[in-house]
Amino acid sequence: MAAPPPKQEGAGRSVVGWRRFLWVLLAALAVNLLIVSLFSDRDGWVDVSYSEFVQQLADDNIASVSIEEQTIKGSFRVAVDGLAGRSNPVRVFRTERPAFADDDLVGDLLKKGVLVDAKAPSKGTSWPLVILVNFGPALLIVFGYLWLMRRATGAIGGIASMGKSRALRGDPHAKRVTFADVAGIDEAKGELVEIVDFLRSPARYLAVGARAPRGVLLMGPPGTGKTLLARAVAGEADVPFFSVSAAEFIEMIVGVGASRVRDLFDQAKAVAPSIVFIDELDAIGRARGAGVSFGGVDEREQTLNQVLTEMDGFSANEGVIVLAATNRPDVLDPALLRPGRFDRRIVLNPPDLAGRSAIIAVHTKTVPLADDVHLDDIAASTPGMVGADLANLVNEAALMAARRQHARVTTADFTDALERIVLGAERKIMLTEDDRRRTAYHESGHALLGMLQEGADPVRKVSIIPRGRALGVTFQSPATDRYGLSEAYLRGRIIGALGGRAAEEIVFGDLTSGAEVDLEQVTSIARQMVGRWGMSHAIGPVSVLPEPEFDFGFMTGDGLAPSESTRQLVDSEIRAIVDDCHQRATEILRSHRDLLDRLADQLLAHETLDEADAYAVVGLPVPPTMGR
Repeated sequence: MAAPPPKQEGAGRSVVGWRRFLWVLLAALAVNLLIVSLFSDRDGWVDVSYSEFVQQLADDNIASVSIEEQTIKGSFRVAVDGLAGRSNPVRVFRTERPAFADDDLVGDLLKKGVLVDAKAPSKGTSWPLVILVNFGPALLIVFGYLWLMRRATGAIGGIASMGKSRALRGDPHAKRVTFADVAGIDEAKGELVEIVDFLRSPARYLAVGARAPRGVLLMGPPGTGKTLLARAVAGEADVPFFSVSAAEFIEMIVGVGASRVRDLFDQAKAVAPSIVFIDELDAIGRARGAGVSFGGVDEREQTLNQVLTEMDGFSANEGVIVLAATNRPDVLDPALLRPGRFDRRIVLNPPDLAGRSAIIAVHTKTVPLADDVHLDDIAASTPGMVGADLANLVNEAALMAARRQHARVTTADFTDALERIVLGAERKIMLTEDDRRRTAYHESGHALLGMLQEGADPVRKVSIIPRGRALGVTFQSPATDRYGLSEAYLRGRIIGALGGRAAEEIVFGDLTSGAEVDLEQVTSIARQMVGRWGMSHAIGPVSVLPEPEFDFGFMTGDGLAPSESTRQLVDSEIRAIVDDCHQRATEILRSHRDLLDRLADQLLAHETLDEADAYAVVGLPVPPTMGR
């Protein structure tokens, strides 16, 4: 028995489109009838019976009439109440003279002194005018709808084209990104080398019963190179590569996203082996059932269901490998992460010292460098920066060199570019002498605590030149890469951040708003110490607060809010930590008041002190630099 022919998806979308068009047409006609009914007979004629007309004529209450065949229109001398069932007075009327009437109507009208006006029989309204009046509004609405749909879809096909995928297929003739262009994330790159090798030589893997992963999920903070790594896989594998942002699947009309997913995978399967790359997967991959289900959420969940089906459903999907990138793997639906869908998950972390040096080397391939530039030193001064940050640093240094008309980029260009990125651009404002002195003591308080507090990050530069939001800045960076933060180190950071406020209290006896950013930083660190990292004996080793970017009224990661007593305890513990650190900062600065004054005087004289000068003023040795 022959199998029935498969249902054409395009035909289904076309039927849906015509149904939608039919509903719009019916709605337009209804609006048209409403308009015609509202604007017809606006002259206000009231239909009365012929008997009522004769009675009013007999009462000598007819002022004038206009006769056209058997239709009589006219006006009363005096408005009549209750005529034709009307509660309000009737001034003008219309009636029809019966064809069998044999009275002398015209003679009676003339005897009563009624002004009589006779009109020639109407030849009827022309049919173009009838169509224009009766169907013009409906046609205008329909054509307006079609025009809007064509603009919204950007295609001649209109409604039918909305379900087409907007994925971009890689140009085989364009310049390719390869693994040689990816540095600093060697572990992640090694994971994907196997995928590329399978696409190049599938027979070797199939011979031992191995199969390629259905999906590879790249996870990591923004700027760590997830998209770059996907482009490198496409360049190395030499297979068709389709890239799309997950947000492009979502539309206001439910079902369009799922249709686009089907179309994308149909295109990829037609040219398999191939790669599909979905960027920002969390836009459609969030756990289902979370939050209130409005129309947009329904569309997102339908799109996610289609992705799940395409990756591992009843239909075979061999030869298509899905790469996806996300900054938020914790919010993804568990069905996405099970084996058979995203089999392999690759975490991209910020690079270490060697990784940063390798990344800078890649980005400076086309940048002429002066002899005094050492990439390891630049990498050592950029802890915590990711690939995107380092690429921006190299570009800013090149722009700085071009402005200064340098033939090659120097170390000073890199240093100034780093200050511009980390500290902000200099502001050309004139400070009063009192403001300069307050700022000098404020920054000296930060810097001195950074030098004296055990475990604090070394001070790299101190300046009272206004930058960004601040009137002065103190730049500190660790001597080594840190992968775990101890309680002592965090308390040291709080003490150092409170140094500016403590110095103002000691020297001037009052406070200013200059510590605003410092207090925000202090509060954030203390909250996480208490609520997330178990560094409070009163709270204990439990997590009662979410990650800072998802702190919506103390709502924890499991969706349960802590009790009111726990919230109060968290607040009191935060206050205890901050108060203790503030007291410690004040004690250190009071016991070293001479060093505080000396550092402030040097800042007032020179405005900026680099690492060597700052430590020389205090009389301490310069701490080691990262990597040395």
